Amino acid sequence: MVALKEVMYLMFHPNQLRSIIQWKVWHEPVHTRDPSKEPKTLRSCFDLLNLTSRSFAAVIQELQPEMLVPIALFYLVLRALDTIEDDMTLSTATKEPMLREFSKYMKIDGWTFNGSGPDEKDRDVLVHFDDVIAELRKIDKKYYDVIEDITIKMGNGMADYALNAEFQEGVETVAQYEEYCHYVAGLVGEGLTRIFVQGNTANPALLDRMELTESMGQFLQKTNIIRDVHEDFEDKRRFWPKDVWSKYVDKWEDMFDPKYRTQAVYCSSELVLNALKHADECLFYMAGIKEQSVFNFVAIPQSMAIATLELVFQNPKIFYSHIKISKGDACHLMMQSTQNLRVVCDIFRTYARRIARKNDPRDPHYLEISVACGKIEQFIETLFPTQDVRKLKAVQEAQGQGQEAVQSDFWEALMLVAAVVFVLLVVSGLMLGLAWYMGARFDVLWDKEAAASLKSAAKATATSLTHEEL
Repeated sequence: MVALKEVMYLMFHPNQLRSIIQWKVWHEPVHTRDPSKEPKTLRSCFDLLNLTSRSFAAVIQELQPEMLVPIALFYLVLRALDTIEDDMTLSTATKEPMLREFSKYMKIDGWTFNGSGPDEKDRDVLVHFDDVIAELRKIDKKYYDVIEDITIKMGNGMADYALNAEFQEGVETVAQYEEYCHYVAGLVGEGLTRIFVQGNTANPALLDRMELTESMGQFLQKTNIIRDVHEDFEDKRRFWPKDVWSKYVDKWEDMFDPKYRTQAVYCSSELVLNALKHADECLFYMAGIKEQSVFNFVAIPQSMAIATLELVFQNPKIFYSHIKISKGDACHLMMQSTQNLRVVCDIFRTYARRIARKNDPRDPHYLEISVACGKIEQFIETLFPTQDVRKLKAVQEAQGQGQEAVQSDFWEALMLVAAVVFVLLVVSGLMLGLAWYMGARFDVLWDKEAAASLKSAAKATATSLTHEEL
């Protein structure tokens, strides 16, 4: 029935079908795993990986050989921890010491755990954890030390939260909310970054900017918590901080009451806003990845997260059903995310604009969300300035007009000088003509005899005038 429904959906959404076909047919992995060269225990580990997360497992198995096994084992160890923490059939008395001591179990040959609930989806990881232990012993010590250190930190953090959840009925403050996200996701990012740097696939400067690593984990985990609110409610778990939801409803159960649907959507908007603040640092982090398969590994989940955030934003369905991005959209995102940072930035810009378009002016966080989306675009613009054809054409036209103006100014100045010279010549000619008319002798300038005659006449005139006066 599900398959038939999916086929019908794809028939009416051909773009989705095209994306799926493109991913299946034309996607070429950077590296390909060869199971025929692997021991039985390692093949078992990859089988467990495929059981826990098909899409995530596919990306892991395309990693370069140096990173492949350490990251696969790291994921399985953390999945085992997460399974213990999420198992509602385990009491806190059983759960807490297991979480705190899990790093010690990793060193015990043949250790397994069969006590998880029968409906726990990832219980097989613990049932066959002896295969994981066998492979952990074979990896380079520098990678094992990172996995062990993160396991200790995460196990203690989860144990603390398990106690807190039992006695305080969930997350109370935003600070606790972000602390929980740190333990279950931020530490994962820290461990991965250290492994990447050890394997020379990431810029070592990332180790000095751990806030970027933290944002990677926080962004993913917060998006999942917003999306899974109804599923968590049915499992009697609450990860949305009381400091946030208590602004909109009196009781947590009211969030799922249709009477309070508008308030619930406004509450979800506040958490979406809280998640959006990490987006620019996620892009900054990805700029520090040096190897293509590792870039694909970190970029695909982040692209999925921004798309999921857009899906849940202003979407009341999260309070009565479990929603996720379609398979066609997921394949399209994976095709784009396996290219380069510029394309991933385009994905973030696209979904930030969609969030801005969905933003409701009646929402109390309307202005803040608009600003957050604008900041994402602004940051992307600093990385890859937009080459707007219309703007470039306008600049070129302005430059052309400037050159024309300079040429025009030159000819105008030349014409002005010519006019002044012409006027001077005309005035001079008129003055000379008038002087000649009045009797001026210009011939004395070049005729010496005329000049001498004129001089003699002048002396005679002067002499006769003198005698008459006497």
